[in-house]
Amino acid sequence: MRLDGRRSSSNIDDRRRMSVGKRAGLGGGIVGIILIAVVTLLSGGGITDIFSNVMGSGALGDGTVQTTEYVETEQDAYLADFTSKILAGTEDVWTQEFRKNGWGEYECPKLVLFHGAVNSGCGQATSQTGPFYCSADQTVYIDLDFFKDMKRTIGADGEFAYAYVIAHEVGHHVQQQLGILQEAHQQMSRLPETEANKISVRLELQADFLAGVWANKDNAMFNSLEPGDAERAIEAASKIGDDYLQKKAYGREMPDSFNHGRSSQRVKWLQKGLTTGDVSKGDTFGVPYNSL
Repeated sequence: MRLDGRRSSSNIDDRRRMSVGKRAGLGGGIVGIILIAVVTLLSGGGITDIFSNVMGSGALGDGTVQTTEYVETEQDAYLADFTSKILAGTEDVWTQEFRKNGWGEYECPKLVLFHGAVNSGCGQATSQTGPFYCSADQTVYIDLDFFKDMKRTIGADGEFAYAYVIAHEVGHHVQQQLGILQEAHQQMSRLPETEANKISVRLELQADFLAGVWANKDNAMFNSLEPGDAERAIEAASKIGDDYLQKKAYGREMPDSFNHGRSSQRVKWLQKGLTTGDVSKGDTFGVPYNSL
């Protein structure tokens, strides 16, 4: 991505040196990593689902907390600067889109950088939770180690793949600003788990679409995309579908438990946003579930 000369966001809250501690006893090997650090990738609309996945998996140990001192590396400094510039790009794009569509003023989210563990408006989270959006405090939370681990855990790498992660979480904030997230969560609270999961899939696919719209508009504003960038994000999307990850972890898929969508669906909606740049084409709630 071309980011030279781009501004940084003033909405970054760097808590990497504010050690909250991290839970000891992480286990489960590669399965634990996949189910927690990858399956929860790009989640954010349903923080309760994140914590139930973490606790229910048994990948966390006895809940004891150990503190570790954080020392910023050169790579960390680069990723922090990169994240700040991508967040600034989402601010520019969504401020413009909200005004153009008559949605009122866009209220930019905060983005917290943390290391190991963090206290959020949705409770305490560890790095194993993955990047997430908390609607209670309208904040995106990211441990930069997640980006460094993406290639190892899901075979996805590259700046635009990282930008996709950030833009997806900001997409949940856009849903929050438009009232979509609140309405979806209210519906989910009244439904059996299988049906609630289907609403979660719709939320996640729409956030993928919104990430694509952002990329389209950001490129129009700043000529930010380079050859191969889109392909890297699409490759990342193809490896975070529920079907792909469940087959990798269990050797089979369990559609009733899907809450993010199939790989093909995630690629489809990301590409749709990226190619059209038209927010009116992202109504994942108006499409029959089997047609998503």
